[in-house]
Amino acid sequence: MDNMVNIAARLWIIPLFSGPDDNAGFVFAELKRYQSAMDHLNTEPPETNTRAINAPNVIIALIALIIGIHAGLGLLSEQAFFELFVRFSFIPARYSPELNFPGSPYSQWISPVSYALLHGDWVHVLTNSIWMLAFGSALAWRFGTARFLLFSALCAIAGAGAHFLAYPGSQIPTIGASAAISGHMAAVGRFAFSSGGPLTRSPLQRKSSDFMQPAEPISLLLRNRSALVFIGIWFAVNLLFGLTGAGFGGQDVRIAWEAHLGGFLAGLLLFPLLDPVARKR
Repeated sequence: MDNMVNIAARLWIIPLFSGPDDNAGFVFAELKRYQSAMDHLNTEPPETNTRAINAPNVIIALIALIIGIHAGLGLLSEQAFFELFVRFSFIPARYSPELNFPGSPYSQWISPVSYALLHGDWVHVLTNSIWMLAFGSALAWRFGTARFLLFSALCAIAGAGAHFLAYPGSQIPTIGASAAISGHMAAVGRFAFSSGGPLTRSPLQRKSSDFMQPAEPISLLLRNRSALVFIGIWFAVNLLFGLTGAGFGGQDVRIAWEAHLGGFLAGLLLFPLLDPVARKR
């Protein structure tokens, strides 16, 4: 920009003090100088991302919200904790007409999403935060804030639905963002592990175009070793949480790994409907 300003100034000022022949030669020389400067700018390497945390604002905000909720619930009295927890966790038996849970009927509508913001303990919060940073970031860069939040909510609902089908009469509260993040993983696997995708580069080398790679068909996803390794680790870790039954606030709370499958399948099926990038043929 400074070169352009200097050239413009000289093209306007110098002719005021020169003759017509001198002007023509001067203008020609300055235009060549300008073209040389532009060629140099066009050959410079692209800028790299040097942010300490390479994550979209929506991811940082969601993680901060999850941490804030978990910390805030720990400060409540036992009675207040119980009432809020029952209102916002997903409880399959809540949909039974014979039972009257606190917060009904509006909790029947919001708990299939709000349960994803509750977690069993700080290890659960940390684990989900790390996986959301890894996979949610790649998806949020591609989808944008509105599509990402809608997609996450739909995957959480699908996870709650799968858990309801498995335990329709259960009175145990179900919590955790694992179903939504499983949906993130399924969606990201469609594009992030392909050549030029965001997870094939180091964080400091990523470009915005990496997040806009055309989606891989499901048949290719199932043959991608890197994607399968990450997916396998995710389910192994969350299966461990499910089997150990980590509690929250001393209550009998279930971290439902069965819901992960529902979120993952929803991610695979819903991704093409919300993806703004044309798919590979």
